[in-house]
Amino acid sequence: MAAKLTVGFLGAGKMATALAKGFIQAGLVTPGQVMASDLSPAAAATFAKETGAKSAESNVEVADFASVLVLAVKPDQTGSVLADIRSRFSKNHLLLSIAAGVTISRLEAGLSSGARVIRLMPNTPALIGASATAFAPGKGALAGDAELTQKLFSSVGLAFQVKEALLDAVTGLSGSGPAYVYMIIEALSDGGVAAGLPRDTATKLAAQTVLGSARMVLETGQHPGALKDMVTSPGGTTIEGLHELEKGKLRGTLISAVRAATEKSKKLGQA
Repeated sequence: MAAKLTVGFLGAGKMATALAKGFIQAGLVTPGQVMASDLSPAAAATFAKETGAKSAESNVEVADFASVLVLAVKPDQTGSVLADIRSRFSKNHLLLSIAAGVTISRLEAGLSSGARVIRLMPNTPALIGASATAFAPGKGALAGDAELTQKLFSSVGLAFQVKEALLDAVTGLSGSGPAYVYMIIEALSDGGVAAGLPRDTATKLAAQTVLGSARMVLETGQHPGALKDMVTSPGGTTIEGLHELEKGKLRGTLISAVRAATEKSKKLGQA
């Protein structure tokens, strides 16, 4: 694959840089097969420095260079970027869009008829190779395009194909989810401090506990409820803590947070 694939990033921010590094480290491309453009020359220079790849002065240059184009700009910038590359976009191009809330129909409308488009929703842990990504192919995408997308984004975490209608729910869960987890880690750390632990120790214990628990879910395949019960001894400390969480409606609040973020994503997509 590394001998054929060329990847261009339209936008060279932190997410684009993280993705490029992941693709390169996985051996899917070499630095010479990657290029990025950005409105900010500083961002493009940082991308090139951190990845060893090329930077370009225009989106057109990237479109002429690469067969796979990753649209990695803010949603309100997508229209102008698509207008830049429209005349260069051919049947040999595949557009992978990580622009939040921008629908496949809007992406296709900004390009040539029959454009091969896939919409994705990764999350910020892609910055450390631990992303949760969902993607939905457009009507012009080929079967091989979905396979390639799966391979590329699996190099920076986990990747799942879903229907586009579910991407708002993905945004509400895993897209916004890191912020929920950070708040939980912060609260656990606060609890540790309240119980007498030094802040640094409390935060590291809280973060490692979340990390280890997440790995248990993924690696054992057991239901989270079953894993919870393994920790919960009759009349022990854990059941006391769980009782307090239930009184505080932790589960209901998290469910409401995911649903609220999902609805907001839908509204942004309609804007």
